[in-house]
Amino acid sequence: MHPPPPLGRRAMEAVSSDQHRSSSSSASSPARRYYLPKPGALRRPISFEDSPDWDDIHLDDNIHLATAASASASINSSAYPSPSPSLPPGPSASASGAAACRERKVAGATLVWKDLTVSSLSTSTNRFSDRLVKSSNGYALPATLTVIMGPARSGKSTLLRAIAGRFSAAERMYGEVSVNGAKSRLPYGSYGYVDRDDVLIDSLTVREMLYFSALLQLPGFLSSKKSIVEDAITAMSLGDHADKLIGGHCFTKKLPNGERRRVSIARELVMRPHVLFIDEPLYNLDSVSALLLMVTLKKLASTGCTIIFTMYQSSTEVFGLFDRICLLSNGNTLFFGETLACLQHFSNAGFPCPIMQSPSDHFLRAINTDFDRIIAMCKNLQDDQGDFSSVSMDTAVAIRTLEATYKQSADSVAVESMIAKLTEKEGPYLKSKGRASDAIRIVVLTWRSLLIMSRDWKYYWSRLALYMFIALSIGTIFSDIGHSLSSVMVRVSAIFAFVSFVILLSFSGVPAHIDEVKIYCHEETNRHSGAMVFLLGHFLSSIPFLFLVSISSSLVFYYLIGLRNEFSFLMYFVLTIFMCLLANEALMMIVAYIWLELYKCTLTLACLHVIMMLVAGYFRKRETLPYAVWTYPLSFISFHTYAVQGLVENEYVGTSFAVGEIRSIPGVQAVRGSYDISSSANAKWVNLLVLLLMAIGYRIVLYMLLRLNVRKQVGMGRAAWWSRIQRGASAK
Repeated sequence: MHPPPPLGRRAMEAVSSDQHRSSSSSASSPARRYYLPKPGALRRPISFEDSPDWDDIHLDDNIHLATAASASASINSSAYPSPSPSLPPGPSASASGAAACRERKVAGATLVWKDLTVSSLSTSTNRFSDRLVKSSNGYALPATLTVIMGPARSGKSTLLRAIAGRFSAAERMYGEVSVNGAKSRLPYGSYGYVDRDDVLIDSLTVREMLYFSALLQLPGFLSSKKSIVEDAITAMSLGDHADKLIGGHCFTKKLPNGERRRVSIARELVMRPHVLFIDEPLYNLDSVSALLLMVTLKKLASTGCTIIFTMYQSSTEVFGLFDRICLLSNGNTLFFGETLACLQHFSNAGFPCPIMQSPSDHFLRAINTDFDRIIAMCKNLQDDQGDFSSVSMDTAVAIRTLEATYKQSADSVAVESMIAKLTEKEGPYLKSKGRASDAIRIVVLTWRSLLIMSRDWKYYWSRLALYMFIALSIGTIFSDIGHSLSSVMVRVSAIFAFVSFVILLSFSGVPAHIDEVKIYCHEETNRHSGAMVFLLGHFLSSIPFLFLVSISSSLVFYYLIGLRNEFSFLMYFVLTIFMCLLANEALMMIVAYIWLELYKCTLTLACLHVIMMLVAGYFRKRETLPYAVWTYPLSFISFHTYAVQGLVENEYVGTSFAVGEIRSIPGVQAVRGSYDISSSANAKWVNLLVLLLMAIGYRIVLYMLLRLNVRKQVGMGRAAWWSRIQRGASAK
């Protein structure tokens, strides 16, 4: 262990006074001991040069997190609750844990960012002029927790994305980001990124979710991936929930928010990352779940992983787990350094932390401009201890004071010195890890989708029940209509009603499609999937389900209304309904991708299908419709048109009806009085081919939308349009 660096007299006095203050107020604030370590416990920052020799460590070693039980070297086990009972206390447990730690030590990565500035595309000037992060400097070292804190819209998530190299097309980065001393981006597989929102599949268990994630990300054999999944489950203390459905079912509740957050992090751990980025790890968590999660992350860092995350605010106990803090406000760096030094920095600037207040609460109170409005509303409010506000000056003045104090402080000089030291010598180069082939990923996605369909009542069981119900209802309503000339149009009406309602009832699958698109967007962002892989996997998995729905509902309807009793005609009927559903599934996926909201998707699909029904030629013949818009193009892109026309041709081409005793008319002529069909025996196959081409064409359109990331472009255009409207209104 390196000797502690000498502390200045003022810092020593602040530490001792803070400890005295903490002990004196232990009755009312017993948790103060968590964030004020003893002066002797202060260590100098470590770099990758302080780690064991790089030649002795393989960068592809497992981050086997069963060593979490032996992380007492960095966390006092008596001070923090253990998230899971991994090993019983005793000498043997400690010895085995220490041995496991020695065997599975991992070399983390050192990240350095220097003069990092991120600008966004201005909607008014169409240039990259809006600076979200301004000349930020900092570093993150192996086996440490580095937190980026600040109020809302301060640039926390933007800085995290910039360090990870995940900024969008509307953002531009300036400055340098170094990995182990080399100016390069983190390669695939060397890092994991956890978004703020948990995008999980409710129909899978925790173990299945992680296993499918490992299959999508990692090459190799199935047996090795199973062991990796078990390591990730142990790492995040999910053993008690491993075989529970994430979304629950009718007899069990869904996983709590804390466990769902752990699953999101464990999904990235299957890549054995050297660096882990987490955006708001404590989002929507209560205080107990937040503390347990942060203790788990602290133990994960003790294995060598470099962890960087953002946070709005934290409790005192959680704050004590941080190694370094980067404090932002309006994109400006107000402080970077160790957490205890941040308290001293605020004290030096004239904003000492009150006795009964959490450090993070105090920081945000000083730099959050939203508090100015609260103070203005409550300026006459007095509490028992005096003024309502603990900061006596305006927030903008406090921010400028803190920024100026930091730029002139020894902490800023120490950061620049450490950055220079970390970048003067290049460490090991992180190599890109292999990934699963596209063929394997297609098989995995198909397998996963089939499993989801079989369990998700929104996607499979409810739709099957609705289809059977509508087939039985229409079939019984139009049963016993006979085979006379007068029954022709009644039977055509029954066919039109069946096709229309089968397509309309597919709306029950919209929530499942929205969930699938959300999962795709998340996996595509993390490069776990791709547009073509997703489309083929979804298409192949939907075929058995849609065919089963088609044949089951068609059999009920077909024989109840008494259509032609031949197997070839029955199979044509089934194939037509199947092609309709295939085309409609692709259309629903397009609408779900565009909106990603249930109400908007349902409203859009309802309007589209009503228009398709109106121009299908049943209510009015196609040739009599107004040519512009209604005949062309709407009647030609309506799959109702080709489905109903093909089914009517399948039923009446080649048939005849007796008129009197010696005269008969063809079935085509009997139908043409109110519905236009062809007399050719091959016409119905042309209609079926058109439906197939529409099913393929809609998927090509969806592929182009996914490939070009149209949703993000539309969102940027909508924001620019709204900004122009607001600018015009303000000008008036």
